[in-house]
Amino acid sequence: MQSTVEQLEGNKVKVNVSVDEAAFDQDIEVAYRKLARQVRIPGFRPGKAPRRIIEAHLGEDGKRAARAQAIEDAVPKYLAEVVKQHDIDIIATPKVDHVHGAEDVSGPISFHCELEVRPIVSVAGYAGLRVELPSITSSEKEIDEVVDNERKRHGTLIDASRPIVTGDQVTLDLSASRNGEPVPGLNVEAWLYEVGRGWVAKGFDDELVGLSAGDEKKFTAVPNGNEDEADFSLKVVKVQEMQLPEATDQWVSDTFGEFDTVAQWRTAISERMNESRLNQARNSVVDRVTDELAKLVDIDLPEAMVDGDLRSRVRNTVDTFQRQGIAIAQFLQITGQTEEQFIDQLREQSRKAVRVDLALRAVASDEHMEADDADVDVELERIAVRANVKAKRVRSLYEKNDAIGDLKAQIRKSKALEWLVRQVTYVDAEGKSISADLLLDAGVDIDPTADTGASVNLGGESNTNEESTSTVDDNSPDE
Repeated sequence: MQSTVEQLEGNKVKVNVSVDEAAFDQDIEVAYRKLARQVRIPGFRPGKAPRRIIEAHLGEDGKRAARAQAIEDAVPKYLAEVVKQHDIDIIATPKVDHVHGAEDVSGPISFHCELEVRPIVSVAGYAGLRVELPSITSSEKEIDEVVDNERKRHGTLIDASRPIVTGDQVTLDLSASRNGEPVPGLNVEAWLYEVGRGWVAKGFDDELVGLSAGDEKKFTAVPNGNEDEADFSLKVVKVQEMQLPEATDQWVSDTFGEFDTVAQWRTAISERMNESRLNQARNSVVDRVTDELAKLVDIDLPEAMVDGDLRSRVRNTVDTFQRQGIAIAQFLQITGQTEEQFIDQLREQSRKAVRVDLALRAVASDEHMEADDADVDVELERIAVRANVKAKRVRSLYEKNDAIGDLKAQIRKSKALEWLVRQVTYVDAEGKSISADLLLDAGVDIDPTADTGASVNLGGESNTNEESTSTVDDNSPDE
């Protein structure tokens, strides 16, 4: 087999392949063995007749049938060899429209086809990215809110002889109807409600403000979660206000025990909030960094890459729901989405994933990051542990599906991302600097195959042209 590759405009190449008669005859021999199982020839059991007997029995029609079968089976094999030989990073399944020599009964064959390849992009400025994260420091106002909530939790309700104000606890006899029929959940007696919560209907709390114990009122409003108005009728049974304890050293000591002063208590609140905020910021590092990185990719994205990632996302999402016993239709109903809205949401995620894929490959190339055999061994072992199979089994499947190259690409991207998260500048919403060392001192968990990995299923087919999570399914006994 001989092959050449021509660079075309955009992200396409043209491959030209020619196979001489002797080489192609080996594929025809395989095709005849297939035909032997389909043709009944006197004196031979199915599949046992030699080629010369089949040729004599079927004549020219048999030769053409064997040649057609050989072309159907061998052309994809030749294409795969060309892709591997020339290290072509295809992103869509190639299609050969015509094979020269297909109509002949003998002789060589040749064909050509255009392949869509992964574009190479430039992402200048990636090391100078400015990434905004949630603040890792609590404010005095936020600490005050925690203190006030604790005071409310330990407060005492006392009767109020004045009109209702926001924040009061009121006991209500409440009824609501629509066209004379009771509205479910809105017909109760002696219901305790905190004014200002907004739990019932838009404007409901405003109707309460200014009323006193014993007052009755009727009005119309749209209950929360509804579109139609309802007729409300209520009576104020009791009005109470929350008497809050004063936050003194003595109260703090009596209530919490572990603190002697208000200052100690507030410090502990701040430390707890700051730790929680730091964890939130850490958990958002990868998403925020890749959000900014994706913005540096300013090209028309290949639809083949977007569609491949989208198909994988839809499949993975549906599989996840099925494992949880949730039908996709049920999920859409619960979330109030149409199928089109759901797909559009996933498509946006796919578009970002493709941009990030291209950008990280560019970073890895610019920074001369490679994946050696030791890196591959470590990753295959990690996949094996996660799938609860032996690493040897995982390797054999990756090799069988020609997916080691895809795995190396994912490892290179992982290295690029691990490097990048330590190069960018982190700030909060107010522009205050956040220490990268503080954020990353525990490391960042980056799965080389997460979201944009090659999928290999034991006993199944590889999916190396679609961006998806690397998985291993073993339905056979482990070796």
